[in-house]
Order: sequence, then structure tokens, then C-alpha cells
Amino acid sequence: MSKLVEKQEWFQVAEAFEASGLTQKEFSAQRGLRLSTPQSWVYRRRRQCPQKAPAVRLLPVEVSAIAPPSPALLKVVLANGARLRFPAGADVDYVARLVTSLGR
Repeated sequence: MSKLVEKQEWFQVAEAFEASGLTQKEFSAQRGLRLSTPQSWVYRRRRQCPQKAPAVRLLPVEVSAIAPPSPALLKVVLANGARLRFPAGADVDYVARLVTSLGR
């Protein structure tokens, strides 16, 4: 068998692998091949016949406004490890009473 024919056949094996959806290990096991053989030919085929990436379509974007910063949270960690979060501007007296009653 000539080298050119052999190379074409291995390229067909590499194409079959890529179309199979299997891992190289699974494909090799099904075909009774050593794992390194399809790995080598897939690498050679990809290097020799690079596939063209599909064209990227860019869309225009318009920024309308900057988002306001998220409100700061008041975070309280109790002695037992419980974590409480309150929105900015929460009633401090309420938070104090809640923390006191949860600490009992």
C-alpha cells in the first residue's frame, strides 16, 4: 500500500472519529486501535486541514444609562453564627431589638 493511500485512509478514520461523537478512547476501543493512533491522525488532519471558523456577526449596542449602585446592606452576624441582612436605611432600633431577642 502506498503512503498516500494509507494517509488518505487514516484521514478518513480521523473524520469518522470526529463525526462519531465518541471520545478517542471509546472510538479506539470500538475499532480495535491503540489510543495513540487516532490521536495522532486526528492531530495531523486538523493541522493540515484547518476548519474555517464561522463568521462572527456583531450587533450594534447602545448604552442607555449607567446602572445605579446596589444599595448597601447592613449585615449582622450573631454569636451562634446566624447571619442577618437588612437593607440600607433599616430602622436601627428594630435591628437591635431583633438581635437581642434572637440572642436569647
